[in-house]
Amino acid sequence: MNKIRIITFFIFLIIFATAYQIGSLSTISDEEAKMFMSEFEELILDIDALGIFVHNTTIALPMFIPGFGIAWGLFSAWSTGFAFAAIVTTAPQIGEIPPLSILFLSPFGLMELVAYSFGISRSFILIRAVIKKIDLIQFIKPTLIEIGIVTGLLLAGGYLEFYMIELAQQEGFEMPGF
Repeated sequence: MNKIRIITFFIFLIIFATAYQIGSLSTISDEEAKMFMSEFEELILDIDALGIFVHNTTIALPMFIPGFGIAWGLFSAWSTGFAFAAIVTTAPQIGEIPPLSILFLSPFGLMELVAYSFGISRSFILIRAVIKKIDLIQFIKPTLIEIGIVTGLLLAGGYLEFYMIELAQQEGFEMPGF
């Protein structure tokens, strides 16, 4: 069972990254990008590490819902890629950064990718068990353990992301919206 779990995790990690990449390739008009950035700036105004954690956790936990979590996770991946495309539209110099590098090379991006992949892949495992009419009792403990891992990753990632934003601002680097 562990081998299948690991394979499922990596399959959904790749699917999440692909959905993110597709979203990042979206063509967005200047007007749409400015509207998005305005909403984004309002969302992150006065956000701190705990706020980042809470935001990411409210995105991650529904990913554990059997079946629905897959759709929610892929929509979240695409939306995050779309957000990257909007940022690139308003700050073209960011376009030189490959979108997937933010996921795979930034520590907090990698933590979020792993956390979300846990949730989406667990959603798949649970819906598969429901369809096959397998007793779900055996899935309670591993699901709770994974929710704990996801919570820990997102807590650490939230603090790390906030620290990196603060450090970048101290060094004079300004990201649109930060």
